[in-house]
Amino acid sequence: MGDRAGIREFGALLKAVHFAADRHRDQRRKGSEASPYVNHPIAVAEVLADVGGVDDLVTLQAALLHDTIEDTGTQPEEIEDAFSPEVRGVVCEVTDDKSLPKAKRKELQVEHAPHLSARARHVKLGDKICNVVDLTRNPPEGWDPERRREYLDWTERVIAGCRGTNAALEARYDQVLAAARAGLAREPA
Repeated sequence: MGDRAGIREFGALLKAVHFAADRHRDQRRKGSEASPYVNHPIAVAEVLADVGGVDDLVTLQAALLHDTIEDTGTQPEEIEDAFSPEVRGVVCEVTDDKSLPKAKRKELQVEHAPHLSARARHVKLGDKICNVVDLTRNPPEGWDPERRREYLDWTERVIAGCRGTNAALEARYDQVLAAARAGLAREPA
């Protein structure tokens, strides 16, 4: 990253990390370890870059910011002002409408997945990969095996609409899903 454009992109990516860390500063993940929430969007961006070979700045920034509107009260205009209309657009594509019941939000993710932009499908793939890994390593308190199976089935329906986006990410999703299901098969029903 010795060239000026590369340094600017690196700085823009770090700006998104800082923004996400600030907005998620008081949040924790649902797992028993209650890890800092910001670890999740960082992991999503990391899997996109490391596994998926994604080097598009807008996609990586959106990955880092993908839960800010939904979970922190950040307004879309704030993302546009701080980053760009393109980043705002991708974040908005993957943001659930929290005014709807949870079951409806989940069904809409399945319905909307095939119609997302390529950038948003990448973010969705990374998000579901990381969520499945977290569910396997550190499941949310009180989630019995049946609830975890239902969650995995739902992620599979969402990801079905994202197929054809990035073969490496899709293969990683398939791997983590298989590992999660194998782990659950060893648990009592």
